[in-house]
Order: sequence, then C-alpha cells, then structure tokens
Amino acid sequence: MKRIFAVPPAAVFLPALFFLALSACGKKGSDQYPHGEYEIGYSGSTCGSPTSIASLKGFFDEEGVKIDLVSGNTFEATRAALAAGKVIVENGDFQYFPGVYNGLDVKLIGGLHEGCIKLLVPKDSPITGLGDLRGKTIAVDEIGGTPHAVASVAAGSAGIDPQTEINWLPYPNDQISQSIEKGEVDVAALWDPFATTLENTGNYRVLLDISEHPLFAGKACCFLFASGKLVRENPGAVAATLRGYHKAVAWIGANPAEAAQLLVSEKKVATEDVDLVAGLLGHYNYGHHSGSEANARAKEDAVYFARELSKIGYLPADLDAEQFVDDIYVDIFALEAEAQK
Repeated sequence: MKRIFAVPPAAVFLPALFFLALSACGKKGSDQYPHGEYEIGYSGSTCGSPTSIASLKGFFDEEGVKIDLVSGNTFEATRAALAAGKVIVENGDFQYFPGVYNGLDVKLIGGLHEGCIKLLVPKDSPITGLGDLRGKTIAVDEIGGTPHAVASVAAGSAGIDPQTEINWLPYPNDQISQSIEKGEVDVAALWDPFATTLENTGNYRVLLDISEHPLFAGKACCFLFASGKLVRENPGAVAATLRGYHKAVAWIGANPAEAAQLLVSEKKVATEDVDLVAGLLGHYNYGHHSGSEANARAKEDAVYFARELSKIGYLPADLDAEQFVDDIYVDIFALEAEAQK
C-alpha cells in the first residue's frame, strides 16, 4: 500500500500520546463549566476565525465548556494532543485522513466553511496551468498540512504524482513570499490572509483558488475533528464545543464586517486590514455550515476528498471511501442524547 511520506503510521505517535495522556486530558467540570476545560489550537489564518470568535463572543462559555486557545503548535503536535484528549476539537481538513487511516484516534464531527487556500506563482512565471507543476518546487507552511494536501490533490488531477514529481519545501507563512523572490521555490501554497495579501501586491498570479476551482468549489475546505478519546468518554463536552462552533459560524456568516473588526482588534488574524478580512469571511459561505444539515454535508464532502486522496496514493487505491468516512464520522449530538438516557 502506498502511503504519504508525511504521515507516519500510528506507532510513531505513541511516545507523544503516552506523555500527553499522562499530563492533561481536560480539567474537571465546575458549576460554570460542567463539561470541563480543554484546549483548542488556533493560528493567524482567517480560516481559523470560528475558533477565535466562539471564544471572544463567549459561545463556548454559554455551552458550559471552558476552552483555552493555544497557538504555535505544529500540525503533528496538534494531532497528537487531539488524539490524547488534551485538545478537544480542532479545525482541520482532509489532510487528517491518512493519519486516521493509520490509526490516529480522532473523529470527524462537522464542517466549517469553504475556500481559504490558493496556489500562487510570480506574475511572469511560465507556469500557467496545473500540468506545469511537474518537477517544480512548491512552498508550504508544513509537510502534511492543508496547503500541502490541496496542492497534492491539484497536481494529481493533472496526472502528476505529488510524492515523486514535486519538490516540497516548508517555510513559515510570512517567509514564503521571500522564498519565491529568492528563487528557492516556484509556487506558493498558502492559507488566507497570507494568500490574498500576496495576490493583492500585484506581483503574483493565482494558479488555483479552491473557492472557484471545480475540484474544490462548493465543498468544505475546513472540517472539525474531535478527540476520539473524548468522544467516547465525554460526548457532552464535544457536543457543547460543536454547538459553540455552530453559533460562531452562524454569527460570522451574518456579521462578517463586525467579525473582521473583532478579529483584527484582538490580534487573532495575521493582518491589520479589516476590509481584507471582512471580504474573505464573506467569501467562505459560512451560512452553509451550521446545524445538523451542515454536518451531513461535511460527511459527503469528506467522502469526496477521501476518494481524491486515494487517487494520488495518500490513501489506498482500493479504499471504500464511503465506509472509511462512516467509520470516522460521528453524529455527536445523537451520541450525547444517547449518553443522557
């Protein structure tokens, strides 16, 4: 079976998981927070806005779960903390699927929004289509992260093997433009606001925008993954956290300008351009991703991306995508109701 080099088997995570399991699996509940206290990671990307908004607006508090926001963790560290139950829910994408297939203990519980990643090239680049990516070097924030997964699927759609026919170089998001200017890479795969900020300089062309390209358009680009440990041990806490997310998603969808102002003033996004953030938030179709129907849509989107990953060797070619998603998806509200009987 062909597996992505960036996602090692579950055994690789065991030392980290053991340590995290010993150190913190959520603090016990209180009168104000009957569901307990947990961590959720966030970054300066606009796609992480629901996490910040749910915290800033008190939506998690309203649901009786205390959430501490932490930043600076790598993708691998976050996955390990999530599986161990220290982190309760995380904003992720289909880049989690290979790890889950290899035994990572997380569950898919819903979707967040659409369209937050772009591939860019210098405006004078000879690269004009996805087929031109063969043999090129692409800058990503980290190997195994979502921009890496998106660029891999995009290259695979053009018949390119992303594991053998593309060179990947990881950089901090704010250094990726410098890597292009220095000639170290040919393409940048970036989250917003970094991607759109770079595009707005006028020095770059958008090779692929997942909000518009038929491979990705209309599908959730960000999902919510929950700790499998906590889904089993405390489904009420996971359900409360998801309700907090649903409130945040609905509020952002109805108030993108106010959300942008709050995020910028509280320094929760990597830009001070309120208009830029408001435009991006208004572009992510938040209105499609709150409530139980949105969770079912996320499941359909997950099946689609599992199939795409199997086409490029990041999941087995003979994978039953529907069964795979059935196995990792949980209706956490139904599970919560069952536990309360």
